[in-house]
Amino acid sequence: MKKTFLVILAFVGLVALSCAVTKTTGGDGHSSYKNLKVLPKDITHEQMDSVMHHFTGSLNVKCNFCHVRNEEKKEMDWAADDNKHKLVARQMLTMTNDLNKKYFNLTGSAMNISTPLMVTCFTCHHGSTEPSTNPPKQERPQQRPPQDTTKRNG
Repeated sequence: MKKTFLVILAFVGLVALSCAVTKTTGGDGHSSYKNLKVLPKDITHEQMDSVMHHFTGSLNVKCNFCHVRNEEKKEMDWAADDNKHKLVARQMLTMTNDLNKKYFNLTGSAMNISTPLMVTCFTCHHGSTEPSTNPPKQERPQQRPPQDTTKRNG
């Protein structure tokens, strides 16, 4: 009897702990993130992860590049607007959305290609925090050294 009680208590504890660390979701299964100004309010957890991984990969940064840590709670404050990079990221996201809507609202089938064309963070940043203003260096084919065409007599 005591063993069953301990197993049930441990199970209830695990459920309570998992509920405490899991983001709350609305009735429609979408995460309820705070302070979304550009991203859709009904974005799912998987979509948010995808967007954030794209940002970190395209700029070669970690979360704290845009987000701040709440020292009082000893955790990240994802909703805070205290970091200027987060504000710039919103402007850049709005700009790329506008560019894609205006110039690249094409389907792959319309252009006989398999993937749609679009502007992303990587289009300009190429893994750097500052957008590149110079074109990539042209790789030149290696030139062979001139061959000696004179015959050697032995």
